[in-house]
Amino acid sequence: MSPSDSNQANHGLLCPEAPIQRTQYPYVTGTSVVAIKYKDGILMVSDLGGSYGSTLRYKSVERIKAIGKHSLLGASGEISDFQQLLRDLDQLILYDNMWDDGNALGPKEIHSYLTRVMYNRRNKFDPYWNALVLGGVKNGQKYLGTVNMIGVTFEDNHVTTGFGNHLARPILRDEWREDLTFEEGVKLLEKCMRVLLYRDRSAVNKLQIAKITEEGVTISQPYSLKTFWNYSAFENPTSGAEGSW
Repeated sequence: MSPSDSNQANHGLLCPEAPIQRTQYPYVTGTSVVAIKYKDGILMVSDLGGSYGSTLRYKSVERIKAIGKHSLLGASGEISDFQQLLRDLDQLILYDNMWDDGNALGPKEIHSYLTRVMYNRRNKFDPYWNALVLGGVKNGQKYLGTVNMIGVTFEDNHVTTGFGNHLARPILRDEWREDLTFEEGVKLLEKCMRVLLYRDRSAVNKLQIAKITEEGVTISQPYSLKTFWNYSAFENPTSGAEGSW
């Protein structure tokens, strides 16, 4: 080892002024992602908010991206970690395309890759601070799964992240069915996002809905939901609460 290499190693290991190269704590974060299977494929929705702490600092952060030909990825959590994951996935897709063998990675393979990446980073105590939703269609087979920042993963007919696990999942359990049309699926997702908008302080009324079928990926332009804020519980939320102010 040369003296310069030794100095660099000592600087990195011992010197308190060495720059930190990993995410210590999430700074700019996105909230819930909700996704369902429907008759022809997968539908996914998220809002475009990016919170700096408790401040809704950014209103145009897109958190749903197409991955290759057959997959759609949505993310909650730290935006910079999501951007790094997208760069890693771009390299994975590029490497796969270089084989030029007529095959392409499907959603099951992409989800498997993400579960290994998230669990590996967790074991290094350097996690990506994200909860991910991966959906897609390949050879007529619909696939929908999720993985969180410590590598917990599962597949289901509908998945959510963030506050959606508490507020949207009960709605999906009651109203989802396998033969949903596109219009019915969009209506169901909008219902979930409206509830989240009312109850989640990090949600903003600016959404994108994406769908993926055998024909490909379509991501909508941002739009807003119609809301109603004059419910009596909103006007006087502590009415009837014992010991309230």
